[in-house]
Amino acid sequence: MIDHSHKHVSCENCGSRNSSLFAGLHGEQVDELNEFKACNHYKKNQGLFLEGSIPRGVYCINKGKVKVFALGDEGKEQIIQVAGEGEILGFRSIFSGEPYKVSATTLEDANICFIHRDSFLSIIDTNAAFRNELFKEFSKELGERAEFITNMAQKSVRERLAFILLILKEVYGEDPINMSREDMANFVGTATETLIRLLKEFKEDGLIDIATRKLTILNQAGIIKLAGLHR
Repeated sequence: MIDHSHKHVSCENCGSRNSSLFAGLHGEQVDELNEFKACNHYKKNQGLFLEGSIPRGVYCINKGKVKVFALGDEGKEQIIQVAGEGEILGFRSIFSGEPYKVSATTLEDANICFIHRDSFLSIIDTNAAFRNELFKEFSKELGERAEFITNMAQKSVRERLAFILLILKEVYGEDPINMSREDMANFVGTATETLIRLLKEFKEDGLIDIATRKLTILNQAGIIKLAGLHR
C-alpha cells in the first residue's frame, strides 16, 4: 500500500523542481501547482501505473528511482528507462488519451508527487512557457529514444552493457549505481547470468568497481570507447 501519511513536499522548497519541467514556474504558478498535487511515499517495488491502464495524471519524482518497462510475450520485463529525481512520468499518455503502453515501478523507496490530468492540462493551457518546455522535452525524448533503439538493436551485449552503464551514471550522478542484476539485465536485454559474467570482466579490466550490489564506474573514457560512442 502507498503511504499517504508521508509529509507533503512543498513545490517552493522542492530541490528536484529545478531539474524538472516545472523549473520555469514562479510565484502564483508554483502555488497553483502545489495546490493541485498530492505527495505519496512508495516502498521499493511498488507500481505507479500498469501497462493497459487508463492514465489519470502525471507523476513527478521528488526522491528515488523508477523503472519504466514493457512486458514481452513470456512476461519478461524489457526496461526502457530509469527515471530519477525531477523527472515526470506519464504525460505522453495524457496527450494521446490512450492506455499506458508501459508500466512503472519504483527501484527503491521513493517520494513521488501526483498531478491529476485535468490540473496538468490546465497548467499547459494557461502557461505558454511551460507548454514550450514540454514541447522541447518531447523533441528531446524523440531523439534520445531513437539513439537508444539504434544502440540496443545494433550493438553486441558487451557494447550494450557499456551504453546502459553510461545512462545509469547520468541517472545516479555521484552515487554508486544501485540496481539488481536482474533489473540491469532487463535493461541491457540479456540473461542475468550473461550480465554477471560481463560485469566481472569489466571489473577485472579496471572499468568498474563493485561493492556488494553497488557499482561505480572507474574508467568512464574506457566505458565510452567500449560502447562505441564519442562524447
